[in-house]
Amino acid sequence: MTENEENVNQEETPEAPAEEAPVAAEETPAEEPAAEEAPAETAAAPPAEEAAPAEPEEQLGPKERRRRSRSAHSGEAGAPRTLEDRIAARAETRAKKARSRRAYRQKVKERREPSAPVAETAPDEAKTAAREKTRQGIVVSDRATKTITVRVDTARQHRRYGKIVRTSSTLHAHDEQGDAHVGDTVRVIESRPLSRTKRWRLVEVLERAR
Repeated sequence: MTENEENVNQEETPEAPAEEAPVAAEETPAEEPAAEEAPAETAAAPPAEEAAPAEPEEQLGPKERRRRSRSAHSGEAGAPRTLEDRIAARAETRAKKARSRRAYRQKVKERREPSAPVAETAPDEAKTAAREKTRQGIVVSDRATKTITVRVDTARQHRRYGKIVRTSSTLHAHDEQGDAHVGDTVRVIESRPLSRTKRWRLVEVLERAR
């Protein structure tokens, strides 16, 4: 065998493909994990978004809402309206506010009223009379027409020292018939305001002056 034939045989031997095969085999596994990692990242992204807590809505008061609505106004003048349009818009606004007030009052009324219906809705006269204040005192003046001035004396024990402390106060009571006179011991009851200073009414004369 000549030298030329040996060189040809060496060139035909598949040594080069054998060296390239491991390179190709090493490259293909390196690319496959990259493809596998991508779905893992995409799958992990949605839970991160779901875990974020939703921000609570901001609660605004009526003044703040009006302030923001005014600040958001562009300042441009609206289209001119006729008198009838303005009257209709004003009536619609008033009706809307009236509905809102009625709903609010109904809600407050339902909250205050007991769930079970009350048998007696009318106030009892005896209970009303028991709630009114009564005072007993001595008449010190009857010069005014249909009005007497009554001095009410009170005595109480001091909370710390135990001493009896006596005080007195005067009040004006209404005397329709003029029965009471100076020195009489009378009983008066609380009433509606009858004048600037009168808040009491004569009930009876307990003892006449001697």
